[in-house]
Amino acid sequence: MALIAGAKYACGMPAIPDSMRAIEIDHPGGPEVLRLGMRPTPRPGPTEVLIRVAAAGVNYPDTVQRRGFYAPPPGTTDIPGLEVAGTIVEVGSALTGVKPGDAVCALLAGGGYAEYCVVPFAQVLPMPAGMDFVTAAAIPETFFTVWVNVFERGKLRAGEAFLVHGGTSGIGTTAIQLAKAIGARVFATAGTAEKCRACEALGAERAVNYREEDFVAVLKQQTDKRGVDVILDMVGGDYLPRNLALLAEHGRLVEIGAQQSREAKIDIWPIMQKRLTITGSLLRPRSPEEKGIIAQALYTHVWPLLESGAVRPVIHETFPLAQAAEAHRLLETSTHVGKIVLVTN
Repeated sequence: MALIAGAKYACGMPAIPDSMRAIEIDHPGGPEVLRLGMRPTPRPGPTEVLIRVAAAGVNYPDTVQRRGFYAPPPGTTDIPGLEVAGTIVEVGSALTGVKPGDAVCALLAGGGYAEYCVVPFAQVLPMPAGMDFVTAAAIPETFFTVWVNVFERGKLRAGEAFLVHGGTSGIGTTAIQLAKAIGARVFATAGTAEKCRACEALGAERAVNYREEDFVAVLKQQTDKRGVDVILDMVGGDYLPRNLALLAEHGRLVEIGAQQSREAKIDIWPIMQKRLTITGSLLRPRSPEEKGIIAQALYTHVWPLLESGAVRPVIHETFPLAQAAEAHRLLETSTHVGKIVLVTN
């Protein structure tokens, strides 16, 4: 049942405290600017729920926000964190069909690095059956991102060839598994032989060590010079013209990041000649309604894969909430395979 907004107790749940531990960004800078502090516990609006956070995923956009280059959308808390798993402890007055005690995971616009967070209910999904909080916390940001960019914008279909750059990142490990699950030929790039083996263990047909090989030449050979149909890129910069060279006719390049550079010089002739599509998106600024549509698509198409074990988030390491700075340091070394997760207990 829905609770009265502002209630302090919920159906036998522990009392909701007036304040909570949360990670604050002291000022823009390196990982050392992340500090554990106290904040007022947020309260849900009519269409929101309050979640007692058990675990929160750590993502590359969090580090960009920490450095001062990715401000939260207007009206969003400055506490970092884009995904959590936990237990609903309070329900907005306009909601039905949800109750305190439900185990969930959720996509946030911010606020995940804390003991409690509020989130529009449209962005909340039930925790997959048989899954623990740490694993579930690694789902929302990467699975929402991969689904909308690879399958909706990129329109990847069974039998097509797909390349994801950064194959051992949270995005990469997710994209490899989901693309493989729908019957695509999957390729990846990574920076070490060990990481390449990890990509191939997850389902990539061939992973290319970009430090030692030319991914365009290797994958042209792997596809009998045809090229690939869809590329998911988070690098930008000089990868853009190389991606265009690798795409097959009617290929789709989907840009979701610019870790190298936001600028690139390209020849537009291959775009015209091969009838290519270049697209991209940002997830964080989208409305709760838009995110809710993506959530429903995930629940329909991906949740059965998660619950069967056919697809599963890859967890590299967990850290206590107070050690968020250490989690960021590890993320920025790019030595991890899969996701890094903060736990509140």
